[in-house]
Amino acid sequence: QVQLVESGGRLVQAGGSLRLSCIASGNTLGDYALGWFRQAPGKEREFVALMSVIGDRTTYADSVKGRFTLSRDRAKNTLLLEMNNLTPKDSAVYYCAACPAWKYYSGDYLLPNEYDYWGQGTQVTVSS
Repeated sequence: QVQLVESGGRLVQAGGSLRLSCIASGNTLGDYALGWFRQAPGKEREFVALMSVIGDRTTYADSVKGRFTLSRDRAKNTLLLEMNNLTPKDSAVYYCAACPAWKYYSGDYLLPNEYDYWGQGTQVTVSS
């Protein structure tokens, strides 16, 4: 079992920055790559970023590459998503998610159904 709890979402102006946190826990946490998805109203949930179990590999969606940075504080079991130069298109509910480690290395990590565990989500709203 893995538990994921997100925080940090809020209203921010375009061009601003925001940091989301995901506290991860559970007795099988070491078997999972951790990352983020987002879902805007009326749209499908989309992949944002993913980090491998040992942190040697990170993948970003093209839409956020160069603006978002994923990191992990292992001492606190926390996944951090630093978001810079935000635009209204980044407005969405952001979800922390856990994907079996082997799926990341096999390339099966872009779709929500590849993920076993989800947080409750945190709302990010970017005003123009």
